[in-house]
Amino acid sequence: MVFSNPIVPFVIGVAAVVLLLVWLKLPAFLGLVIASMAIGIFTDQIPIGDVPSEIAGSFGDVMVAIGIPILMAAIIGKTLMDSGAAERIVRAFLSITGEKNSEFALLGSSYLLSIPVFFDNVFYLLAPLGRSMKARTGVKLSLYISVLAAGALSTHMLVPPTPGPLAMADELGVDLGIAILVGATLALPSSLLAGIVYGRFLHSREDFPLREAMGATADSLRDKAEADLSELPGLVESLLPILLPVVLIASSTIAGTLYEGGSIVTATTFLGDPNFALTAAALVSAYTFYRFEMDGDVDLFNSELTEAIKSGGNIIAITAAGGTFGAMLATAGVGEYIAGGLEEIGLGLLFTGWLIAAIIRVAQGSGTVAILTGASIMAPLAGGLSVNPVYLMMAVGFGGMIAPWFNDSGFWIIKETAGINTMETFKSYGAVATIMSISGLAMVFIMSTVLPLA
Repeated sequence: MVFSNPIVPFVIGVAAVVLLLVWLKLPAFLGLVIASMAIGIFTDQIPIGDVPSEIAGSFGDVMVAIGIPILMAAIIGKTLMDSGAAERIVRAFLSITGEKNSEFALLGSSYLLSIPVFFDNVFYLLAPLGRSMKARTGVKLSLYISVLAAGALSTHMLVPPTPGPLAMADELGVDLGIAILVGATLALPSSLLAGIVYGRFLHSREDFPLREAMGATADSLRDKAEADLSELPGLVESLLPILLPVVLIASSTIAGTLYEGGSIVTATTFLGDPNFALTAAALVSAYTFYRFEMDGDVDLFNSELTEAIKSGGNIIAITAAGGTFGAMLATAGVGEYIAGGLEEIGLGLLFTGWLIAAIIRVAQGSGTVAILTGASIMAPLAGGLSVNPVYLMMAVGFGGMIAPWFNDSGFWIIKETAGINTMETFKSYGAVATIMSISGLAMVFIMSTVLPLA
């Protein structure tokens, strides 16, 4: 049985997820695949006989995008932790900020890194540092996850040349320099509010335990936290697995902006592809791990890397299933149906842009899809603004942050890489994203009133 109204498969999909994951507590991968099947069965956008192959295709598309990066990130995470490199970086941060304000170091790092590097990749790279800080201080993991999510999400959704904001600026006719300036200006206070203020509130009520994640156990992290500095890798060597992919990926972004083609763009496109950049970083990190921990035992070294890859495989399966769930909702036409209805209501343009992106985000999961869809819907209406269209771009960007849940692949990446459970992911990442979305809209209204830039 199929239905022409996309809201029906949306409600059925959400109900299936709640039943399977929350009530029956099935493994996330299994529950998400079954819920995706339910959406396909109850939509008229997919012939019933094509539902299984459509799900397999969507699953494969996500795997293509994330498979190699996640496996390499799993190697980086384990080897950074077990070699002591993550601990060495943590000690360097703490020497600057002090243990009392260690969260600012992580917030600043994720805020800056997420401009040239995708949100997911930033979390792969920095989650081990947050876990090492937890091992060293014994507290604040809930706060560290909050600030990592806030810093990375804010610039990923608002500041060009990150692809989503870059495309929004083009769609809405926003000057790129103004987009970068206003985006960075609004991203900072919203990430401070959600990451630091809310993160500290969350930490005052609950601190998440340190569990095994990315192949690194809580005990091994605590052992490294107690190690003498002479037993740890040097700071430059420790930072290299994080800085190398950032530099490579940023080089591709910069070259693509400055040049239309040629050998430079070709080279940086190859080197800056996340598949290559994270592979190079994994090799560097694995070499440090081999030097400091393996004592020349190649068999043990291979065994440890295999365990890291197994851990990454589980993350890939869950993340791809979440992406598939969101893709099936998109295929069912949920986002377009909701957006079309909102266009007819006649709300203020800034609020309408925010609301369209917010509802599309909740309906299909991807923040990038939400802001690109929202920008394309609002573009014909941008001429009716009395302020610079950059504020419409920011409103749409903040709307696309709201309420990440089971259909967001980033939700599962954060859960698995940080070693937290589903409810803890809602309390940290989910709450942080929602606070940023709502407070950000308020900041857009205030800034557009005080400084219209028209």
